[in-house]
Amino acid sequence: MANKIPRKKTANLLHEHQYAAYGYRLIVGLDEAGRGTWAGPVTAGAVCLPIENRDLSKIMRGVNDSKQLTPTQRSLLVDKIKVTALAWGVGSASNVEIDEIGIVPATMRAMLRALDDLMVRSPMIRPDVLFIDAMLLPDRPNVPQVSLIGGDARSLSIAAASILAKVWRDDEMTRLGDQYPAYGFAHHKGYGVRAHQAALEAHGVCPLHRMTFAPIQAILNREGEP
Repeated sequence: MANKIPRKKTANLLHEHQYAAYGYRLIVGLDEAGRGTWAGPVTAGAVCLPIENRDLSKIMRGVNDSKQLTPTQRSLLVDKIKVTALAWGVGSASNVEIDEIGIVPATMRAMLRALDDLMVRSPMIRPDVLFIDAMLLPDRPNVPQVSLIGGDARSLSIAAASILAKVWRDDEMTRLGDQYPAYGFAHHKGYGVRAHQAALEAHGVCPLHRMTFAPIQAILNREGEP
């Protein structure tokens, strides 16, 4: 069945267990969604899982890199993640912020907001260590951090965060897409697919677009030509 959650593709807890052995109990995974899109916000998820639960891998079966899952699979998993997690949070940085400070700083800002959201939702949770997909957060120097390349497939905590971020952003792009129906944001979520390219050629850019991204700049430059 196309909508069935995959049985064998579940991110593992190897890194979590290694750090738990060092005394780190509250491990927060962080990941982003929408970093490469041409429109809309970049979003981050933060998840702290009960890694001491011996059944955690079984409970979280199917949780993996969000890009490897269908929208239906992600929607089935996101509620399970929220119910199972000790704490979770979501944060984002708008396309305007991305244009102002750049995509990497904006991604860090979204992660910091997700982390703050987690601690607001669960005031008793103070992370012992952060697991981050291919990034470090210099604005949190007091918290130990681990950068894992491909972390959303290697760490269950990061994989859960990636699903949280992806589902929230997809829902947000669908909502924002209602304001600009000509662009089809609900379908492609701002990625540079053919339908999005065609809409840009037909209608130009809209306020949701990232004006500093090269494909959008190219259209703006053409529009500005005499």
